[in-house]
Amino acid sequence: MTDPIEAGRPVAADWRTPVELIALGAIWGGSFLFMRVAAADFGPLALVEVRVVLGALILLPFLSRIRAQWTRALWLRFAIVGALNSAIPFLLFAWGAERAPAGIGAIANSLTVLFTVLVAFVLYRERIGATRGLAILVGFVGVVVLMSGKTEGDHVAAAALAGTAASLCYGFAANFTRRWFAGVPPLAAVAGTLGCSALMLAPLAAFAWPTAPVPRASWLSAIALGVLCTGIAYAFYFHLIQRVGAARASTCTYLVPLFGVAWGWLLLGETPTPTMLAAGALILGSVIASQRRAGAPRS
Repeated sequence: MTDPIEAGRPVAADWRTPVELIALGAIWGGSFLFMRVAAADFGPLALVEVRVVLGALILLPFLSRIRAQWTRALWLRFAIVGALNSAIPFLLFAWGAERAPAGIGAIANSLTVLFTVLVAFVLYRERIGATRGLAILVGFVGVVVLMSGKTEGDHVAAAALAGTAASLCYGFAANFTRRWFAGVPPLAAVAGTLGCSALMLAPLAAFAWPTAPVPRASWLSAIALGVLCTGIAYAFYFHLIQRVGAARASTCTYLVPLFGVAWGWLLLGETPTPTMLAAGALILGSVIASQRRAGAPRS
């Protein structure tokens, strides 16, 4: 896809793209804030079910446009990617949000890019190269640093490990999506995977639905997770890809951990510790280095 800026429009006049990238980074960074607020009242299962149902409903019109392509094989692939791209990682992040500040999950989420490269190497023998291999190693050192930290006396290793496992799931999902859904419009694929996630989680969520009334703030956070951070954010992201190209659009992922930490600090009073900052610098730096080498950042 031709970047409209490279096609002749002056870079200085393209004020919209940085604003949109910052907005998307802020929205996805805010998802960790909303999980932190709502996870304890809903529990991970119920919260994730609300999230994926609302996200699927927002994107449902895109799925209906490919009814001619619906096959049993396609739905099976939707289910597999839905488990790896939504159900399992959302549950892991929500579980971690009950136990650690919002910034922990946001920082761990940055590992998705590195895991995508690593999974492509293991499953499909895609070349990594020395620079990207070193970046992956540095990123994992950042995970160890993150797991070693303490926040307000509580050890956050379990939450950091959950976030790392969630990012590994995203790495598998990214590789499967690229190979399985080449002929499927991206938003239709997202709608299909979210819908399958909702169906898979529904029995468990019904069993684990909270018995006590859920506070208004938690309901609003759950709705924001589903409508804003899932449905609208995906639509916004793929619109941005169409306008400026995948490489530029995916740079918004560099902003997610920054906003995740910032929202937790500003709105929940979760002061970032030196350990979190050091781990974030290691992980984010390794991601940026690996993507510069690759020449095409991915989310």
